[in-house]
Amino acid sequence: MNAPTRNRPVDDPRNGPVMLRRDLLASGMSDKHIDKLVRQGALARVRHGAYTQPAIWQGLDDVGRFLLRGRAVVASARTPSLLSHTSAVAEYGGPTWGLSLDRVHTTRTDGLSGRRCADVTQHRGAVLLEDVGYVNGLPVTSPARAALECTLLGHTAAALCVVNFFLFTGMVTEKELQIRAVEMEQWTNSMVTDLVLRLANPLIESVGETRFDHFCFREGIPRPIAQKEIKDEHGNVKYRVDFAWPEYGVFLEFDGLVKYGRLLRPGETASDAVVRDRLREDDIREITGWRCIRITWADLADPVRLARRIEKFLGLV
Repeated sequence: MNAPTRNRPVDDPRNGPVMLRRDLLASGMSDKHIDKLVRQGALARVRHGAYTQPAIWQGLDDVGRFLLRGRAVVASARTPSLLSHTSAVAEYGGPTWGLSLDRVHTTRTDGLSGRRCADVTQHRGAVLLEDVGYVNGLPVTSPARAALECTLLGHTAAALCVVNFFLFTGMVTEKELQIRAVEMEQWTNSMVTDLVLRLANPLIESVGETRFDHFCFREGIPRPIAQKEIKDEHGNVKYRVDFAWPEYGVFLEFDGLVKYGRLLRPGETASDAVVRDRLREDDIREITGWRCIRITWADLADPVRLARRIEKFLGLV
């Protein structure tokens, strides 16, 4: 069974409200009046024919605005459809790194051909009962289908981030993905789907860690063990490290701002968490005798340099 999804609070600004042109006209406004309110800053345009309160729109980041556009598309839809692909992933709170937020994705449920317009891609595909989900008050493709749909968008690393997210959160299982993938083999780019599912790891808990794991695969570096347990002299698990190559005597920690935010204890600053994490690293080295590599998002931006660094640590060059 899939883990239950967590809906956003009803008053979350990513939930709107969204006001449609047709409803504003029905309330007695004219197009001229609507345009005037937009120019004056009393209304914010979400997309063609859809508006929201300016304070809401201005307070949203790119993902939040993408979510609101998806809500507007659903509200104005004239055909039976679900939010799908990147749009469904975003509604589930999944990662959108590497995925375009320029277009809202929907999938028709009536089996008829999809179409494209300025900011919407409407897909066609057989939708099974188990493919239908409902989150944040919107119809969306299920976690399993949404994850697999993103493997068809042409960005392997980004799709792997999505699949690992759904696996780590327990919204899907590897078996569920494999079963549904077999039924989608005729879809375009299904070879990418197969690769992503072979690389997927439910133990990997962040986009940065997924990107590093994919980097090792792409660069031909031995893939490390994710979330390697470190035991004390009594055999009790004392720590877990992000990645480890026990055969090389090396472990790796991925440093991200989100990680240190998660490590904070009541009353601590980020600096306190960093110091405590360094003491933890020292203890791990004493227990294992291994060396530690630390990397950041910036390191992933220079894969050639990072590959040389990792290979030197592992003694491969």
